[in-house]
Amino acid sequence: MAKYDYLIVGAGLYGSTFAYCAKQQGKKCLVIDKRPQLGGNLYCENIANINVHKYGPHIFHTSNKKVWDFVNSIVEFNRFTESPVAIYKGKAYNLPFNMNTFSQMWGVITPDEAKKKIEEQRKEMEGKEITNLEEQAISLVGRDIYERLIKGYTEKQWGRKCTELPPFIIKRIPVRFVYDNNYFNDSYQGVPIGGYNKLINGLLENIDCQVNTNFFSNKKELKAIADNIVFTGRIDEFYDFRYGKLDYRTIRFETETLPTSNYQGLAQINYTDAEIPYTRIIEHKHFESFAAEIDKNPQTVISREYSVEWEEGMEPYYPINNDRNNQLYQQYEALAQQETNVIFGGRLAEYKYYDMAPIVEKVLKRFLFL
Repeated sequence: MAKYDYLIVGAGLYGSTFAYCAKQQGKKCLVIDKRPQLGGNLYCENIANINVHKYGPHIFHTSNKKVWDFVNSIVEFNRFTESPVAIYKGKAYNLPFNMNTFSQMWGVITPDEAKKKIEEQRKEMEGKEITNLEEQAISLVGRDIYERLIKGYTEKQWGRKCTELPPFIIKRIPVRFVYDNNYFNDSYQGVPIGGYNKLINGLLENIDCQVNTNFFSNKKELKAIADNIVFTGRIDEFYDFRYGKLDYRTIRFETETLPTSNYQGLAQINYTDAEIPYTRIIEHKHFESFAAEIDKNPQTVISREYSVEWEEGMEPYYPINNDRNNQLYQQYEALAQQETNVIFGGRLAEYKYYDMAPIVEKVLKRFLFL
């Protein structure tokens, strides 16, 4: 008889939530991760008494109260509201695109004025066939917004000209004709008080865990100790790249501690002109320290993010869901569906970009907790 009911490969949000739910149902789990710490991309590193989102910023947002109540039962979340700013040629614009943005761009005051301006600019693509991302964006919001707030950022993000990117990448562009800088439409959003490590540690409390453990280096031995495998890594790697490798974009971070209490005034600023090589700067203390507390710590930590082409050995971040990769993934998915004791879950195993809340919701539904 196997020692464990589940071997869970990957201690990110999917694996940790799965382990928690399985434990609630009396199952015994072993969670392994090749990194030296638990948490996957949610891991926070404490620098200068600030929880630094080491693998990029994470804001938990959902309109599902049961999901929100679940994560808050593990650790209390704060009331952080994501309200980023975009800087183009030295001028700041509010995001997402809303009446503040349109007023900053054109000097308009009313929703009718903004709608009229966008409609005028959309006419440029009237009657034309949409063949690339540039044309798609202009057809949705017009040239001004595209040129200042979409073009440079998108080209840095994908490492391709917008005229070389397929239009489906931008199926729609959220435009709000209200003065509201709240980035998400969800009812609930926030960050764990004390950082995401508290969430992961709470989910994995009293569950066997091993870090610095590579599944592929010890596959035979690890498979033998569990009845079932929950795999959250790269699905193509699980099958030894039988059909070829799936593609990703990745991120390079430059993190710096600065001798100032407040570097940029908010958590996230996007840089949308092509001349600036990074896509955005994150100032981590703003996720947990609000206006009244921001000056209590005389230091701050920022991370500049550079979007780069992924190569083997780098951390895979964003699946590239073009025709080639989607067809390749379908071949691997067909193999996965034939497995009787392997569960594939999460961003890498399903080759799909996920926000956090849908991951939690998916696992809770699997265990009939929702």
